[in-house]
Amino acid sequence: MKDNLKLYNLFYIFIIGSVCGWFIEGLWTLIKKGVIINHSCVVIGPFNMIYGLCAILLSLLLYKFKDSSLWKIFIISFIGCSALEYLMSYLMELSFGFTAWDYSQKFLNINGRISLFYSIMWGFLGIVWIKYLYPKISKLLDKMNHKIGTIFIIILVVFLLFDGILTINAMDRARDYDKGIPPQNSYEKFLDKTFDSKYLKNMFNNNW
Repeated sequence: MKDNLKLYNLFYIFIIGSVCGWFIEGLWTLIKKGVIINHSCVVIGPFNMIYGLCAILLSLLLYKFKDSSLWKIFIISFIGCSALEYLMSYLMELSFGFTAWDYSQKFLNINGRISLFYSIMWGFLGIVWIKYLYPKISKLLDKMNHKIGTIFIIILVVFLLFDGILTINAMDRARDYDKGIPPQNSYEKFLDKTFDSKYLKNMFNNNW
């Protein structure tokens, strides 16, 4: 693997992609619907992991094609990210019983998981990513102090693991709350108060 595609860089690409995806989704929803929706995949922090994984995928798929034609980059991004989006939708439904998006009303969609419009957007995003964003991010990461960067990675990994567990607990508790099951301890009371169904519906675009 190329030096600028090592795990150290890929982790930061994942984090940057997740945060940027959260911002893009929020801005898009605000412009389109006039509402503010928290498109994070976890209950604490602005992390849309779908975009983070797509940033990694685009980096791995497009690195050796970065000097190829725009059409070639577009097609690779179109297919690669569409496949990932379909897989993530399927796994989310399999694991949690719902997905945070539904394209069933969109033109030329496949099982509501992907649609032609958003696949085209992935294609254009791949061009922007590998031609403009990735080179700048790669240079920035190369200038970062590696020891400090590694410590920050450890902190982020621990935090995201905690955040992920908290998110799963919040989802489980919200389902119990909606069924009328009262909290059994102070932790469940905290979840009811802080991360209730209303909070989760806003996170998952009302598909909760």
